[in-house]
Formats: sequence, C-alpha cells, structure tokens
Amino acid sequence: MSTQTQTVATPSLMPNSTRLGAVHIGITDAAKALAIWRDVVGLTLFEADAEKLVLGAGDKPLIVLHLDSATPVAQHTTGLYHVAIHVLTRRDFARALNRALHAQVRISPTDHLVSEALYLWDLDGNGIEITFETPWRGRFVEGDDLRAETVDGEPHSGREPIDVPGLMAELDGDDTPLAPMPEGTRIGHVHVHVGDLDQAMGFYRDTLGFAGQLLSRRYGMGDVTLDYAPHILAFNTWAGHDAPRPPAGAAGLRWLEIVVENADVLDSLVNRLRRDGAPVDPIAGGIETADPWDNAIRVIVA
Repeated sequence: MSTQTQTVATPSLMPNSTRLGAVHIGITDAAKALAIWRDVVGLTLFEADAEKLVLGAGDKPLIVLHLDSATPVAQHTTGLYHVAIHVLTRRDFARALNRALHAQVRISPTDHLVSEALYLWDLDGNGIEITFETPWRGRFVEGDDLRAETVDGEPHSGREPIDVPGLMAELDGDDTPLAPMPEGTRIGHVHVHVGDLDQAMGFYRDTLGFAGQLLSRRYGMGDVTLDYAPHILAFNTWAGHDAPRPPAGAAGLRWLEIVVENADVLDSLVNRLRRDGAPVDPIAGGIETADPWDNAIRVIVA
C-alpha cells in the first residue's frame, strides 16, 4: 500500500458518478431473513430460489441474500458491520421506524448531523442501517475526537438521539404509514470490520481511490467519501485489532459492488490495485478485488 499522508482528507481519484451497487450477504434461513429485510427494512422481494433472495426498491436490486450459511455471523471477526440503505425523504425514514415499532424489533435511532440513522440486525446478526442523509445540516470535522459541527459552526456530537415523537409526526396524514421503501432508495454506504485502521485507509483511499474523510484512532474507525458529507465506505477495528477472518460457513458479507461509469475509470483502478499488490480477478463486466482482510469488492462498469 502507498504511504499515508499527514492529513487524512484527500481529493477523490474516483469520479463523483461512482456509486454502490448491490450488496451480497450470506444468511442461514429465508423466512427469518424476510422477516427483517422485507417486513421491517421494507425492501421488495424480486426473486427467490433455493440459492438466493433478491430484494430491492422500485425496480432496482439492492440486497442479495445467499442461502449458503450454516451458522450466524461470527462475533469478533472481520467482515460486515452494516450496510446502510438510504431513503429519499424523511417521511420514508419515519415509515421505516414505524415498521420496526409495529414488528417490535429493537432499533437504535441516532442523529449523526450529516444523516439520521436507524440501526438494527437481521436474525443472523448482519448489521443494517436505514439512513436519511442530511449533509446540508453540517459536517464532520477531521480529527481524532470524531466531532461534528453545524453549518453555523455549532458543535454537535454526531451521535445524538433522534427526537422520535418529532420523527413520527412526519406520518401525520399519511395513508400508508407502513409502506415499503420506494423507488429511488439506494445503498448509501457499506461499513466493514478491519484489522488495522492505517492499512484500511491505505486501501480504501489510496488504492481504491475514494476521498479520505476521517480517521479516529480514539474511536477506532475511519471512512472515505466522494463529494458529500456522508461516507460511501467506512471501516472500524471494533472487532479487535488484527481480528481474524470469519470461519467458513458463517453468515456475513459475501461481496459489495462498486459501479463505475466507464472502462477508463476501471483501468485506472486496476493499475492502482496492481501497483499496491491487491488482488485483481476478471469477472463479467469488471473485476473482483478484496481489502487486506478479504472483504470482497466487485467493481462493475455501468
């Protein structure tokens, strides 16, 4: 990996048209998975067979659940921390909370200033974030203390509780308060467990080429972004420094997809991957690589 610069923040080498595609996750049981991903998260089931479930919103697949796991997520290992699904309106965000309340599913409503988030887990332990991105409200400030500030310069912890009654007021007059996620819903970001923060920043920023945004050794996390405040990829060492890979057969991340606009962008990325000794394997429409902890990434040309 290339040498770390003194400041974490860097320009992106990836064009701002870059986006996340579907996220592929291993599960143990279809019915248990649908009880969360369809009935609480609010995704629509597009396809189901003996090997996988394909779910999404509108006509866009967002999550592919592979029925390939013998055991739930292994704790204290690398892999998926959560996948964040972004909704377009605060009413859609309130509907997600409403679905969770009706299903009596434990959920954590958190105000990050640059977004509002609901955290939950499926029954295998795969982490899920439902997010409404609000970068116009402020930004995170680079530094080890992981703090945010509003557009007026006022401090904000970035980890405050959401005013739940105020959020639920978004449903006043709503004829469909339990409606599923609508067209336009997208994967907002993916957050993974890694074994080392500096090595992860070297891969996600300097090799993949996203803009460095934050690195907090105090909190054990970092992230990279494009041209807006919420991140596109984040990583943490909360499973432990040098945490092991998950065992074979455990539920969890199979791979995430990054979609680039053309072959030139892909070629530049491949050159950086090879320069830094990262794996490059051809697949249909693109390549597959992985971070140093075998979190797999497929890069596809749109």
